[in-house]
Amino acid sequence: MRNIVAVLLLLVAAPIYAAPNVVVQGIQMPAWLQRGATTQPLSIGMELNDGDKLITGANARILLQAADGSAIKLGENAGLTVSDLAQQREGKGLFSALLDVAKGAFRFTTASIAKLQAREVTVRVAGATVGIRGTDVWGKVGGKMSVSAMEKAMGKNLADTDKEAKMDFDVVCLLEGKISVARGSEAPFVMDQPQTFYVMRKDAPPLPVTGLADEQLAKWAAETEVTAGQGAIRSGGKWKVQLLTANSERDAMAAYDELRAAGYDVRIRPLQDGQYQLRITQLPSRVEAEALAHKLTGKMGITAPTVGR
Repeated sequence: MRNIVAVLLLLVAAPIYAAPNVVVQGIQMPAWLQRGATTQPLSIGMELNDGDKLITGANARILLQAADGSAIKLGENAGLTVSDLAQQREGKGLFSALLDVAKGAFRFTTASIAKLQAREVTVRVAGATVGIRGTDVWGKVGGKMSVSAMEKAMGKNLADTDKEAKMDFDVVCLLEGKISVARGSEAPFVMDQPQTFYVMRKDAPPLPVTGLADEQLAKWAAETEVTAGQGAIRSGGKWKVQLLTANSERDAMAAYDELRAAGYDVRIRPLQDGQYQLRITQLPSRVEAEALAHKLTGKMGITAPTVGR
């Protein structure tokens, strides 16, 4: 009886841990985490710390979940550094973060249930600082589009005479809610009209905030979505891809190092006959597992991968 009471007292005295500030929920590889001087492939369930940098490769995506329930998404060939992570301020519950987008497309979406949560999130996009309280915002650093395509997206003509010239730009697009935008020494302004966007051109004045055509919105939104059928791993996924079997520990470690350096969260499983199996787990379905197997066939020594549960 005394032992039971002691256990109960320990449980009562045990600290109650808050949810992680930001945790990795989905990855369309390749993707990496830079933490200090260390670079490693991004893994499902990783909890991010101040100063962590996320990097994605070609056709890659990342899905993160913040402590307030909001979703943070990152597109291909992108870089994002997180800092100032906290869940309290002055004794009150408040999720805060600074998201510094170095390149590529990102999206911050507040889920309906999370709209009741207090938050103070700041996003840096090139030379602009975006203050978020609760909203759905998309942005990109290093966009490229012809002048004629930009005119179509805006629904208005620009002064440029060469309509097929490529325009280099950074953009902030408000899908829903309200944000404040400050760029350099310019006075901050508020965006509160849904499906509007602000374009910052390279070596030219920014374009005025204007409405965004549905077609262009769909194209941009797709750049940050973890796309079905592309071999993405997800939290809770039960399927796996068995990539290859190595005949020695040395060969297994060589393949392991190569795959992880390439941004793939591969694991090693020793077999009974002295061989080693390399595999990627946490695929949500057979379709996703087969897509990843097809994607990696013929690369890094992978010739005939198989899928299973």
